[in-house]
Amino acid sequence: MARQERNIRVEAVVLRHSDWGEADRLLGLYTREEGKLRAIVKGARKMRSRKAGHLEPFTRVQLMLARGRDLWIVTQVETVDAYLPLREDLQRIAQASYVIELLDRFTYEEGQNRLVYTLLVDTLARLAEGDDFFLAVRYYELQLLDLLGFRPELVNCVKCGELIKPLDQFYSALLGGALCPACGPRENSARPISMPALKYLRHFQRSTFKEAARAQVPAEIRQEVEAVIQYFLTYHLERGLNSPAFIREVRRVSAKQP
Repeated sequence: MARQERNIRVEAVVLRHSDWGEADRLLGLYTREEGKLRAIVKGARKMRSRKAGHLEPFTRVQLMLARGRDLWIVTQVETVDAYLPLREDLQRIAQASYVIELLDRFTYEEGQNRLVYTLLVDTLARLAEGDDFFLAVRYYELQLLDLLGFRPELVNCVKCGELIKPLDQFYSALLGGALCPACGPRENSARPISMPALKYLRHFQRSTFKEAARAQVPAEIRQEVEAVIQYFLTYHLERGLNSPAFIREVRRVSAKQP
């Protein structure tokens, strides 16, 4: 789609919004047709605005956009999927917030990536419909890293190239993947990783979601897999994400409830 067009129609997921001027709202969008965009919604904060209700974070919408001087302007909006279950449960809100933040932090306004858009909407649907957030979110993380060019090497040692054997190994975000027991201890950036955790990471990386969802991951391995991925993400983003702390607090509160 030509960027010179004055008006474009896009399908998008709302990533975030913020106040703009006296009555407007600035949206961060990830669109199917144009990738990541920012757009202004004129008068969205006025009581009578008909657009504001369609443009909450993690809502999937159809938009008509007009080119302004610096930003796109939303002229029409229609909800495709509000993912209502995400708004009715605090754990779902926390997980969806993480999914959105991760995409927002890893992407720039650099053009279309339909595979990333499809992964995003599929993941929001899985969080809205299912209860095993671990599987949906871990699959999303590894597939997103793959699509954006950050795929970790989990089959061969990133130092010597040897095939990783069914033993406990090491892992380095700096070097981009797994290290064998011979190379790992010699690398300051390396951390231990158990063979079961590495096995599940490989499974999520190379499988369809239907195949990945068959995995029965023990609780202690879930914690290790999550920690390894967070280590990798934090290294590449050069600082931590905000939403994992929210997720931990929600888990803590939920664990106290009868």
